[in-house]
Amino acid sequence: MLFERITPPAAPDPDRTTPSGPGPRVLYVTPELADYAKAGGLGEVAAALPRALQSFCDVRILIPGYRPVLEKHRFIPVISELPPVNGIPGAKLGRLQTPDGLTIYVVLNSSLYDRGGSPYCDSHGQDWPDNDIRFGRLSAAAADLAAGIADPDWKPDHLHLNDWPTALAAGYVAWRRLNVPTLLTVHNLAYHGVFSPSRLEALGIPWEAFRMDGVEFYGQWSFLKAGLYYASQITTVSSTYAEEITRPEHGHGLDGLLKLRSAQGRLSGILNGIDESWDPTLEAQSGRFDLSRWKSRNAAQVRRDFGLAVSRGPLFAIVSRLVRQKGTDLAIEAADAIVRNGGQLVVTGRGESDFEHAIADLGARYPGAVGVRIGFDDREARRVFAGSDFLLMPSRFEPCGLAQMYAQKCGSLPIAHKTGGLAETVADGLTGFLFEDYSLRGLVEAIGRGLATYRSTRKIGQMRRSAMSQAFSWTDSALQYSMLYRAGVA
Repeated sequence: MLFERITPPAAPDPDRTTPSGPGPRVLYVTPELADYAKAGGLGEVAAALPRALQSFCDVRILIPGYRPVLEKHRFIPVISELPPVNGIPGAKLGRLQTPDGLTIYVVLNSSLYDRGGSPYCDSHGQDWPDNDIRFGRLSAAAADLAAGIADPDWKPDHLHLNDWPTALAAGYVAWRRLNVPTLLTVHNLAYHGVFSPSRLEALGIPWEAFRMDGVEFYGQWSFLKAGLYYASQITTVSSTYAEEITRPEHGHGLDGLLKLRSAQGRLSGILNGIDESWDPTLEAQSGRFDLSRWKSRNAAQVRRDFGLAVSRGPLFAIVSRLVRQKGTDLAIEAADAIVRNGGQLVVTGRGESDFEHAIADLGARYPGAVGVRIGFDDREARRVFAGSDFLLMPSRFEPCGLAQMYAQKCGSLPIAHKTGGLAETVADGLTGFLFEDYSLRGLVEAIGRGLATYRSTRKIGQMRRSAMSQAFSWTDSALQYSMLYRAGVA
């Protein structure tokens, strides 16, 4: 078809933000869902936010039909056939309902999704070579639902897209001239979904869109750039990160477009939340929760699980993807200072092989003082949050972060770089310790403040109680998103 330049709709009217009347119909499109498959925080957010949104909207989720989905649901009712798009194969659209009443659409195509590994990579950590087709299929399915041709009984008023694997849906909606607003949430700007221009035709992207005002990105084309250009509204997962990504040092080559979107009122930040299961006081059988005894019991179990010596010193933890963004290299360097001052360190997570080997070597160098588990288990991670005194989060950048919220609700004080969501959720000297100078010296000084606090029973107790009293409610986040939806469909 003849392509005409398409610009996003006008920005929402900020005066029309009070929920009233029946909620809009929202399709929440995500490549991860913790109910079935996740690679990081997005999976947790996708499992929690739509459930919180049910109080404000008629919200449904769209996900790929990964192997864990098929294994959990042996029979998924098919409601329609999704047509092919150039090189994107057709698929079936299934619909199921969770025990708590959430409707989930599933894109069923075994050749694309019925695989081992993670949503994005094979078992060796290599990206699937056809990820453009896999997530083009997901994005096209979202547009089919927006067009009202995928489910005869339900058509969304609004598409809520998440990160690069779903961002192309904003382009499909624009190119099909569908009158459906799109909101794109950027959970991590570092991941763009960049592919060769030779793939444009296979994805059904008009060649005329391959330019700066479109999908072009330094000679390639980008899923994320398409979303940032064509989406009606863009959000990030903290207000600080929304401001940071408009600057070159954090914009990953997209700061110019994001600065423009911010000036247009199309870019904002909404902080993530966590669910009530992270509040240990709710598990108390009586009216009194003994924090000190609870922490000691969990710390003893963590030390046994990780092969650490019995100690009265502080227990530090790293619960993270082991990647450069998370400051894994800086944390490894700081381990010497922790052990030298009588502390112990436990590390659980997986990531880049070089960091996995370096962490394993650290454990071998300090037997009984550093415990390492390469891998991730939710139950074990909860135990580590509960048993540790401090959580290390020296992230170079952190769009929001969930670990620091989990830790605070468990009385573990974050020691974190003052960036993104960390700057908004950790109160320096009250619920944790922040450092601005991104260097080993900056981190070690913050660790020193933590060690000094630990030596004061009164001070550490005060800070733990303050951290645990923090409110990180998904209801607040859901309310803010619902206001954006209503502004967008008004």
